Amino acid sequence: MSALLVAPVALPLVAAAVLLLLPRSTALARVVGLGSTGLVVVAAAVLLARTLTGEVPVVRVGGWPAGIAVVLALDAFGALVLLLTAAVTLLGLVYAIGTGEDRERTFTPLVLVMSAGVSGALSTADLFNLFVFVEVVLIPSYVLLGLAGRRQRIAGARLYVSVNLLASTLFLGGIGLLYGVTGTVQLGELAGVAADSAPAALAAGVVLLAMAVKSAVVPLHSWLPGSYSVAGPAVTVLFSGLLTKVGLYALFRLYSVLFDGDPRFLWVLLAVAVLTMVVGVLSAVGSSAVRPVLTSHMVSQIGYVLVGLGLSTVAGLTAATFFLVQYVLVKAALFMVGGAVEVRYGTDVLDRLGGGLVHRERWLAVAFAGSALALVGIPPTSGFVAKLQLASAAAGDGPWWVLVAVVAVSLVTLVSMLKLWNGVFWGDPPPSPSSEGSVLTRTTSVTLVGPPLLLAATALVLGVWAEPLLAAVGVAGAQLADPSAWVAAVTGR
Repeated sequence: MSALLVAPVALPLVAAAVLLLLPRSTALARVVGLGSTGLVVVAAAVLLARTLTGEVPVVRVGGWPAGIAVVLALDAFGALVLLLTAAVTLLGLVYAIGTGEDRERTFTPLVLVMSAGVSGALSTADLFNLFVFVEVVLIPSYVLLGLAGRRQRIAGARLYVSVNLLASTLFLGGIGLLYGVTGTVQLGELAGVAADSAPAALAAGVVLLAMAVKSAVVPLHSWLPGSYSVAGPAVTVLFSGLLTKVGLYALFRLYSVLFDGDPRFLWVLLAVAVLTMVVGVLSAVGSSAVRPVLTSHMVSQIGYVLVGLGLSTVAGLTAATFFLVQYVLVKAALFMVGGAVEVRYGTDVLDRLGGGLVHRERWLAVAFAGSALALVGIPPTSGFVAKLQLASAAAGDGPWWVLVAVVAVSLVTLVSMLKLWNGVFWGDPPPSPSSEGSVLTRTTSVTLVGPPLLLAATALVLGVWAEPLLAAVGVAGAQLADPSAWVAAVTGR
C-alpha cells in the first residue's frame, strides 16, 4: 500500500526525468507519458477501492516519526479526485497527439511533473508540503502556458504567473501565521483549531483566501478567462482538469479539518458560491468565442461545487463531490471539442465560423451536444443527477435563495450553450476549411475526436447508471463531514 501511495507522485517524476535525459523522440515521449500516466490511473483506482471500505492508507516517507516525516494519506475524497485528475491527464496526453502540442520536446515532461505535483497535493497531510506540491504544479504550468510564444499567449502567461505568485505568497504567509499561533503545520494536529481559536481562524482564513484565488472564486477569478483562453488547446484541457481542482480540493479539505465544518462561516461560503455561479454564467453569455464562453463557465461551475461546501452537510458534500467529478469530465470534453474546431478551422470565434459544422464534423457535434446537455443538467445526463442532488441538499439545509440560484443559473447556462451550438454547428454547410486549419491524418482525427466522444459517453453513462458513483461520493461526503478517521490515521492515534 505504501508503494501505491507514493507511485502517483514518483512515477511521473521518474518518467519526466527519463524523457529529459534521453535523445528527443516524440514517439518515445508518447509511450512513456501515456504508460506512466496509465499506471497512475491504475494505482488511483486500487486506492479508491481500498478507501471506499473506510480505510485511510498512510505512508510516512523515509520512515520518520509523525511530526517530522512527509506524510501522505488518502481517504475516499482524495482518492476519487486523484483518479479523476489522472484520467483527465491521460486523455489530455492522447488529445495532445491530435493537436500536435506534444511534438514540443518539453511538453510531455512538463505535463508529467505537473501531474506529480497534483498527486502530491491531493495526498499530503502537511500544510507546508501542500504549498510545495502546489508550486510543483504551477512551475511547469507557467512554461506550458507560454509555449509557442505568440504575443497574446505571452500576455496571458504574464497575468497567470503574476496572480499565482501573489496567491502563493499569501498562502505561505497564512501557513506562517498558523504555525506561529499553533506551533505546527501538520493537518492532523490542526484538526478543529480554527473553530476553537480566533487567531487560528484568522490565519486559516488567509490560507483559504489563497486557495480561493487559485480556484478562481469570484471576485478573484478574472485571471482564469484571461489566461486559459490563450493557452494551447491541450494545455487548456489539462489546466481545466487539474489546476483549479487542486485549489477546490484544498478548500474542502482545509475547511473540513481546520474549521471542523464550523457553521458560523457557512453563510460567507454560500454567498461567495452564488456570486461565483452568477458572475461566471453572465460572462459566458456575453462572450463571442468558444473558449472564452467555456472558461467563464468554469468559473460558474466552481460556484456550484462551493454550494456543497457552504452547506457542509453530508448531503451537500456528497452532492458537491458528484458534481465535481462529472463537471471535470464534461468541461474537459467541451474544451476538447472547441480545441478540435480551432485546430481544424484556424479559429474559435463564432462570427468567423458561421455555424454549419454539424454537416462536416458530425462526431464532434455529437460530443459537444452530449457534453453541453450534461453541463446544463438535462436528463438523463450526469449533470442532471448532480444538479438534482445539489438542489435537494440546498432545499433541505440551505436558504431559499441558494436553490433559486442553482435553478436560474442552469437556465442561463442553457442559453449560452445554445449560442455555441448555433454559432459552431447549426446552419447551412460551411465552405471548405481555411488554409489556417491543419490537414488531419487519420491518427490525428481519432485523437482529436475520440477523447471528447468518450467523455460525452461517460456523462451519459453516469446519468443513466449513477448508483456506483453515488455510492462512492456518499462515502467521500460522509468522511468530509466527519474527518475524524482521516485525522486519526495521519496522526497515528
